[in-house]
Amino acid sequence: MSVTIVVLYHSSHGSVAAMAHEIAESIECQGGNALLRTFVAREPHDIVISKDDLIQCDGLAFGTPTRFGMMASQAKAFWETTSDLWLKGQLIDKPACVFSSSSSMHGGNEATLLNLSLPLLHHGMMLMGVPYEVPELLATQTGGTPYGASHVAGAQNSARLSKDEIKICQSVGQRLVKITRKLQ
Repeated sequence: MSVTIVVLYHSSHGSVAAMAHEIAESIECQGGNALLRTFVAREPHDIVISKDDLIQCDGLAFGTPTRFGMMASQAKAFWETTSDLWLKGQLIDKPACVFSSSSSMHGGNEATLLNLSLPLLHHGMMLMGVPYEVPELLATQTGGTPYGASHVAGAQNSARLSKDEIKICQSVGQRLVKITRKLQ
């Protein structure tokens, strides 16, 4: 059974985009249809999210860099336009997960993941984290939390995703497809 998952992200220096692409690739490998969407077109291939994308999708992966423990303003501005979807209950019971990146190990990833979760919970979406059965969650020396996939980009925002971070992103995509199919 094919499912369509929107992978919605904002990326300033490329880390969150790299995570989004890992999640999307994992969704595709599971036979799902991943729709990569951004809040602002920064590259020619970027497709800006529409409310119809959210209404029509079966699930959502949502990520931004951390901004002092909060989501990027571009994402917040979009979610503030979705009251009409909330009033109609158009996102209720759709599975969702969150992902984030920060410059340092204690740069606010967990707080940001919780902050990213708030609009999803208000919309009645079913939030999924990363279960401890994912071995990389216990082994990682960089990003990865039970609240969602995360990445530590370094002070210059130049660190590539670690092997553990990639595996955690992939597990998020796999689980999102699995749970979405079960709910259908």
